[in-house]
Amino acid sequence: MSAGGVLDGIGRGAADGEDLGRALDEILANRTTRVLALGEPTHGVKAFPVLRNDLLEQLVKRGFRSVALEIDLFAAEAVDDYVRGNAADLDEVMESGFSHGFGRIPGNRELVAWLREYNTGKAAGARVRFYGFDAPTETGAAPSPRWALIAVRDFLPAALRPQSATELDELLSTDDEWTNPAAMYDPGASIGNSPRVSALRIVADDLASALRRAAPSLSSGDPAGYARAETHARAAKGVLRYHAAMARTAPDRVGMLMSLRTEMMADNLLAITAKEQHRGPTLVFAHNAHLRRGQSTLSFGEHEATWASAGSLVALSLGDSYIFVATDGSPSSAVGTLQDAMASATDRRALFPAAGLRAALPADISTDEPVVRGHIPLTAADLDAADAVVFITDTDGKQHQFW
Repeated sequence: MSAGGVLDGIGRGAADGEDLGRALDEILANRTTRVLALGEPTHGVKAFPVLRNDLLEQLVKRGFRSVALEIDLFAAEAVDDYVRGNAADLDEVMESGFSHGFGRIPGNRELVAWLREYNTGKAAGARVRFYGFDAPTETGAAPSPRWALIAVRDFLPAALRPQSATELDELLSTDDEWTNPAAMYDPGASIGNSPRVSALRIVADDLASALRRAAPSLSSGDPAGYARAETHARAAKGVLRYHAAMARTAPDRVGMLMSLRTEMMADNLLAITAKEQHRGPTLVFAHNAHLRRGQSTLSFGEHEATWASAGSLVALSLGDSYIFVATDGSPSSAVGTLQDAMASATDRRALFPAAGLRAALPADISTDEPVVRGHIPLTAADLDAADAVVFITDTDGKQHQFW
């Protein structure tokens, strides 16, 4: 029997948006959805953002009112302002509003343009909001927590500011000390182990506590301002933890950094869903590794780092209302692999319920090799961490360079 024959009747064609919507309805049926997490196996391949765009258009028809991407949550505010109609230059929005260089990935500009057009003329409650949920860090660097700590301090009335905050400017010193690019690879170059950082972590905690204790009065008087200060307080504590981890010399240093980033991603995503719960569910788009339920792993040298993915942390809070759809794709796949089985049953792209897919395939089915940089092909074990899988054959095998 051919590989495609094994999966006959399991997949649903999703070549166009309408087909995709109908296929997804079967996954969402009889479930209360707060987050639909759509993963991609790598960054920079156009087919996956295009799938996301097609999916969002269908989900908006079904009551979704927000989309969150794997970009800095603060940078993304510029994109949200733009899609809600604020005057701005689109080129500047794509450059400043997308961290990690993701503004140059094909499909993201089209997403922003579609959102702005869709929102035009609609009441505020009906508009689709745009969010980032990633930590305010880059792969090889973390910023000074200055902007976040100052934002919280200045939002608090003077009478409510903790005593420790009076030392803030002196403890922060210059930003150059925080942004040394050597710190990612050399713990000794990091400021994270200094007494000043230890003191600043106390200041950050004191500020967050003062903000929380004043919530009844501050949030009622300025709900948006309070929410923003709360986000800054969370970011300040997260960034300071990250700097402290950069100064670690233990073998688990990389795993700790990945885990802390994941924690920030999960906290940001939960804050977004809490904010949006009265308007509708949220579509989240990021690498499969971030959104899957379960553990993420990274091998480097003789060490292997393992940490809980953001999806697993979010799913702990949201339960069955967190739905994860993994994706994979290749213009050609090695015979006998999981990718070959899905490709043989796919006309351009198809959606497979993960449970049915897993049951139809041999337990020891192999996995194809990566096709581009950063590509992590799905394995049979990954199917246990997903609700569904979309496989795409027309990826063209090209990865657009954005770093």
